[in-house]
Amino acid sequence: MPKTTSLDLRQQIGQLLIMGFDGLAVDGHLRTTLATLQPSGVILFARNIEAPKQTWKLLRECQAASPLPMFLCVDMEGGTVDRLKNVIAPVPAVQDVYATGNRKLFHLHGQIIGLEVRALGFNTDFAPAVDLRFEASRSVLTSRTVSADPKEVVIYAREFLRGLKASRVLGCGKHFPGLGESNLDTHEELPAINKSWKKLWAEDLAPYHMLHRQFPLVMVAHASYPEVTKNNQPASLSRKWMQQILRDRIGYRGLIISDDLEMGGVLAAGSIEDVAVETLRAGTDMFLVCRKQELVWRAYEAVLRVAEKDRKFAAYITQAARRVLQFKRRARELHIFVGEPKARTVANLKKMVQDFSRIVEEHRS
Repeated sequence: MPKTTSLDLRQQIGQLLIMGFDGLAVDGHLRTTLATLQPSGVILFARNIEAPKQTWKLLRECQAASPLPMFLCVDMEGGTVDRLKNVIAPVPAVQDVYATGNRKLFHLHGQIIGLEVRALGFNTDFAPAVDLRFEASRSVLTSRTVSADPKEVVIYAREFLRGLKASRVLGCGKHFPGLGESNLDTHEELPAINKSWKKLWAEDLAPYHMLHRQFPLVMVAHASYPEVTKNNQPASLSRKWMQQILRDRIGYRGLIISDDLEMGGVLAAGSIEDVAVETLRAGTDMFLVCRKQELVWRAYEAVLRVAEKDRKFAAYITQAARRVLQFKRRARELHIFVGEPKARTVANLKKMVQDFSRIVEEHRS
């Protein structure tokens, strides 16, 4: 792998971008985008996933466009956030697995999800969500959360992460600093969570300071916390949250990534150009733009324009790209691309998921 110093500014910015797109295959337009921007990774959604072999081929073609190992990402939690339910089998929701009270099943939840995504070519799962299960967010987060007790969240998340790791898949803690008290969907709106620092530290932030060594990545939310920052700036654009609290106070040394910059929660604070620049200024190592290629290009070019004029910002780009490349060099999960999934492999995975679902249901009843 090349050193950061051998990458020009454009290539460094590419290493800070994870992008999504429409479609089931790499067409000419997407191929040009991948070859030109050389993003750090791609993320697939249900709209990109039709069949196991098709998904694997799509990821292989994306990886082929880059000389560097890519983060090949998916959101797979089980339940309502299950991108593979129609191509393999539905995985139980976090709340249902937690209800068993069985740590071995927490671990198996992560391991089975890891085996599924790895078989299709993914190496990174944006899970687990460690938001607390407070009443305010139940209508938004539904069955994605574990408990209002942070210690219980940590027990589940630690085992889930171990399960992912056993399947050679990277996990990600989300949504920092916590969406447990949010009654709004950050895909659409920017929630303001009026909670004191003392309560946030004891509750929502507990999974991050207890698991900061276990999270390969941490995803930052598009929510504001006025009692901490004294303004309505989302955490994803807040230097206080990312640098002073996550890096300095908690001591987190992994990679920090923004949630999708196409979401209404952050676009309430500025244009795609503005928020792409400001999330990096605030301390993210990578940012997500999850669907429209036009917005991917606009975000990338805005970061490039500012970096070409602002030496301090350009120095940060270099520093962040260095962290990303060092991470990629160390992460064995990113250096493995499995062979094309055979029908027998998919059948075995389907049976495994169905058996797991039955065991979870038996333990709950």
